[in-house]
Amino acid sequence: MATETKTVKVQLVRSPIGTKQSHRDTVRGLGLRKLNSVSELQDTPAVRGMINKIDYLVKIV
Repeated sequence: MATETKTVKVQLVRSPIGTKQSHRDTVRGLGLRKLNSVSELQDTPAVRGMINKIDYLVKIV
């Protein structure tokens, strides 16, 4: 019985240049570097909160 963990893919669609430092740190915390980079993360409340914080910079793929 393999337990499947739910994941969410996040893509950086806007540049974090000119945003708050905490928002830039959140982008890096999600594992996103360059524009259009995609990161696959576990779907946890902490990750969802980070995505909600920078929802204007990212897109869920």
